[in-house]
Amino acid sequence: MSKLKYYSKEGLQRLHNELHQLVTVSRPAASAAIAEARDKGDLSENAEYDAAKEAQGLLELKIANLQNEIANARLIDESKLDASKVLVFSTVKLKNHKTNTVMTYTLVPESESDFKAGKLSVESPISRGLLGCKQGEKVDVQVPAGIMTFEILEITRN
Repeated sequence: MSKLKYYSKEGLQRLHNELHQLVTVSRPAASAAIAEARDKGDLSENAEYDAAKEAQGLLELKIANLQNEIANARLIDESKLDASKVLVFSTVKLKNHKTNTVMTYTLVPESESDFKAGKLSVESPISRGLLGCKQGEKVDVQVPAGIMTFEILEITRN
């Protein structure tokens, strides 16, 4: 049994788009590569055929894994989340008390995290320390480098 994973509407749509691309474009291309390699002669000594079959197997595995992930995906209804607390899909403006820097992160499911875009996984140490906290609170968060103290300046929802 696979673990349930939670997605935003956009994140789930990306999974569906990727699956559609693999099934409608990549799968026919893999079949064509096998047919082309098969036409080149003796299959017992045809490395191109073996490589095409292996690539097809890996593609089918990727498709199966993606279908399984979609089957176990759950959509989060952001309208039912409490806006006064830090939860998944909260955009949090933080002040690091040690460095006096202010940063803004959006907490997202692990599958949608992108640190460069300011999307922090809810599984990360900072996110876990912030979850459930309210605006104005000072939070000590255990990170690999030690304990960091943050003040939650603002919580918003996009």
